[in-house]
Amino acid sequence: MWRTLWFMSSGTLISIVIGVLVLAVVVVRQLSVRRLRENYRLSIILGIIGIVEFVNFLKAHTTGETHIVEAVAGSLVLAAVLAVPRALTVRIWRQGDQLMIRGGWLTAALWVIAVALHYGYDYLVAGSGKDGDNVGSATVLLYLVVSLTVQRFIMLTRAQRLTASGQMEARPAGPGATIGTGWPPSRAGRDGQL
Repeated sequence: MWRTLWFMSSGTLISIVIGVLVLAVVVVRQLSVRRLRENYRLSIILGIIGIVEFVNFLKAHTTGETHIVEAVAGSLVLAAVLAVPRALTVRIWRQGDQLMIRGGWLTAALWVIAVALHYGYDYLVAGSGKDGDNVGSATVLLYLVVSLTVQRFIMLTRAQRLTASGQMEARPAGPGATIGTGWPPSRAGRDGQL
């Protein structure tokens, strides 16, 4: 019995460590200034890897698949829903001919909440027993892919609307046109003049 409890505890610990590491990478990227691309290639690649991980998980857990599938389906819906308000917290502007983005601390906090809800939801629906153990870590990549893809789609839609309405903030391109300490871009930058 103690051996089983130790195994489950170490599995849970590994799941938590994986979740924290993945979350740290995502949050650091969200807080940095980077280009918003209309390319979903990385989402497709990570999605394929996530599906392979989930299929391998299912092969090892052949009984009680119903609650595991319910947990994953609900979790992916949760990922999409939580991506919407988070996408609205990301600042979007045009620098030269490039769309630029940067999330703030609210964006980071919403990521932490989203990943915690992923693990919590999976634990509540799939449980922590033999079949439900580690479903959260087995599907975290799928969860992140759905969440990042929906967030990117919302940000691209926002950028199109802002550009069409003439409200897109602009920063001049060139070697001296960095964000630096002037973050966030001022409202005066809407017409390209700073």
